[in-house]
Amino acid sequence: MNTKTLYSIVLAFAAFTFLAFTFPQDQQKGEPWKIPAEYKTKVNPDKGDAESVKFGKTVYAKHCRSCHGNTGLGDGPKARNLKTHPGDFTDAQWQDSVTDGEIYYMSVIGRDEMPNYEGKIPDEEERWAVINYVRSLKK
Repeated sequence: MNTKTLYSIVLAFAAFTFLAFTFPQDQQKGEPWKIPAEYKTKVNPDKGDAESVKFGKTVYAKHCRSCHGNTGLGDGPKARNLKTHPGDFTDAQWQDSVTDGEIYYMSVIGRDEMPNYEGKIPDEEERWAVINYVRSLKK
């Protein structure tokens, strides 16, 4: 085997390994959320506040980025280890179909692979700030 052939094999193996570990293999879309009515109508006290969005970005970076990614695409470093895709917060259709209260429930209460954050984010201001930041990711 000549050097050029060996180099090609090593390069192909490296590319395959990169792709295999970069992209999720059998990740599925999660089932629809069953959100209690009290959360669907929950009112965001800080809606549209720029300072809250800035604060939310900091809280998001600490608690959410590892799965949901830097820009909310669901491509954080831990995302590929999940059975279900964490979702795309930039998707306008998703953004338009959920209330702030529903995002609150999904973000704070959680389910399945989405952990409960009531203990990790006990402050209401921080919780709503994350929701405001998530809203700011809409494209």
